[in-house]
Amino acid sequence: MIRLEAVTFAYEPAHPVLERLDFHLAEGERVVLNGANGAGKTTVLHLMVGLVRPGSGRIVAFGRERRSEADFVEVRAQAGLLFQDADDQLFCPTVAEDVAFGPLNQGKSRAEARAIVHETLAALGLEELEQRVTHKLSGGQRRLVSLAAVLAMRPRALLLDEPTNALDEATRERLLAILDSLPLAMVVVSHDGEVRERLATRQVRLVNGRLE
Repeated sequence: MIRLEAVTFAYEPAHPVLERLDFHLAEGERVVLNGANGAGKTTVLHLMVGLVRPGSGRIVAFGRERRSEADFVEVRAQAGLLFQDADDQLFCPTVAEDVAFGPLNQGKSRAEARAIVHETLAALGLEELEQRVTHKLSGGQRRLVSLAAVLAMRPRALLLDEPTNALDEATRERLLAILDSLPLAMVVVSHDGEVRERLATRQVRLVNGRLE
């Protein structure tokens, strides 16, 4: 589904973050990516959806090499990125508007988007939040709504950046149960041992700019 081939990336030329990194995500895989803080794990996710671009190497996603912004717009419709901080993902006044944002940008009508909102929130057991003001939700509720906003776009793969970070035990368990039930390929950046135990079909570690 997604391949990074000999990818090199640096925010500053003298300090490369990734050096000829190779990675692949196959259909149905759940790959957990870990490594030290600052190793470049989030950068790997951002490269996959074109939020940053490699200095060298190739990114192949869903059957095509991706280079331009137009290429990555297509990728973002198929690979949903859940940011580590829900406040980076949610920016509309209400939950319904946040969850509808992606489908509307995919060209769905307002009626179609409303139906997707209802269906997605119901599937996650979040119906009671639909008309709530997003910024008044708890941190755990915002994390779950962020996931709903990603799933509303009907992605083929999920890219999850520390999804259980700073969650209370009940919300953490609820989120893990939801993720475990989804029939989607995933790349999960996480230090959480239970995430690895419950979700991973494969684990990789980022060390000195490469995976091992």
